[in-house]
Amino acid sequence: MKAPKAPKAPPLAIYVDGACTGNPGPGGYAALILEGDTEKQRLTGGYQRTTNNRMELMAVIAGLSALKPGSIATVFCDSLYVVKAMNQGWARRWQENDWMRTPRERASNVDLWNLLLALDARHQITYQWVPGHADVIKNNLCDELARRAAEARDLPLDRGYHTEA
Repeated sequence: MKAPKAPKAPPLAIYVDGACTGNPGPGGYAALILEGDTEKQRLTGGYQRTTNNRMELMAVIAGLSALKPGSIATVFCDSLYVVKAMNQGWARRWQENDWMRTPRERASNVDLWNLLLALDARHQITYQWVPGHADVIKNNLCDELARRAAEARDLPLDRGYHTEA
């Protein structure tokens, strides 16, 4: 007699967004983790001076950091910078080439790409682009949460941004 199959865990969805008031300027990020239709976690944060691309990356990092090792998830993100770099292998190639995008051009946000690639390696992640400011309700919620996070008082320094500047 066969052992019964364990029930399949509902898929995880992670909606993310970053926002910046000015670029650079105060920035915020948000990640919304869903298991099936159930919201499991909201994660937000921000920095007093950063860039939009850094906040887009931080949103994904926050979401992946909250997962148990070996999780299977789809990240829904409106940043082509993030989605293409992960889906098309750009970020891994930059890392393999000592963070050079081309023979003369260094990749930006190396500190965050290192974190994201390490987190990505712990899980089975699919990256899905969604249009920003469109009809994707969860993405719009993340945009609103990220903007609110950027407006918070006493935001910390984004040390990675300041060391690159």
